[in-house]
Amino acid sequence: MNETIPAALQAAVRRDPTVPLLTWYDDATGDRTELSGATMDNWVSKTANLLTDGAGLGPGDTAAVLLPPHWQTAAILLGAWSAGLAAAPTATPTPVDVLFTWPGGVPDAAGWPAGDRYATGLLPLAMPLRELPPGYVEYTIEVRGFGDRFVAPQPVTPDDLALGGITHADISGTAGARARELGITAGSRVLIDATAHPDPLDWLLAPLYAQASIVLCAGLDPSALAKRVDSEQVTLTLT
Repeated sequence: MNETIPAALQAAVRRDPTVPLLTWYDDATGDRTELSGATMDNWVSKTANLLTDGAGLGPGDTAAVLLPPHWQTAAILLGAWSAGLAAAPTATPTPVDVLFTWPGGVPDAAGWPAGDRYATGLLPLAMPLRELPPGYVEYTIEVRGFGDRFVAPQPVTPDDLALGGITHADISGTAGARARELGITAGSRVLIDATAHPDPLDWLLAPLYAQASIVLCAGLDPSALAKRVDSEQVTLTLT
């Protein structure tokens, strides 16, 4: 069993780096983005390098990820965990070392005391924002300048914090249990309605630990569901 989130990601990449790990749909915009294990690992590595080399952060530091379910949210969360940061619970503002948000989250983010602040538009093709909120750095531009491989200065351990006061070992057990509860099994291709399952435990961690691939859908059009299940070879639907 993988006892840390970075270990679970690396296990997924090693199984077959070429197959889709996360496929993103936004039916409101028509956006479809597919990330293989290798491509997701690349984004995660760049994000981890941004946090360690760019922001000077590491184990013991905290990140607020005030973003809806999205493939970039997955890359940011996994990058933060790979760098040894703990993600802060999003319910109550608390001081953090780094904060990520999007235009819709800027008003809520204003209540969070934070060090570095990054914004992303969550736009197709990872396009940058046309208007950057004051006080923020554009994540999709900044992250591209960092390395494609990440070597942790200090390996993440099962006892390190991953989410608030919850350790990686705790998350590993919880994610495995949640996968069983949702019926996600190894090799599943699971379609997830992001509105119905906004918790990263459901749309990211449970499939990752179950060795499944993800089809994450925002603004899911019910009339498109049957065709998408067929075209994406979905074996499990969570709506």
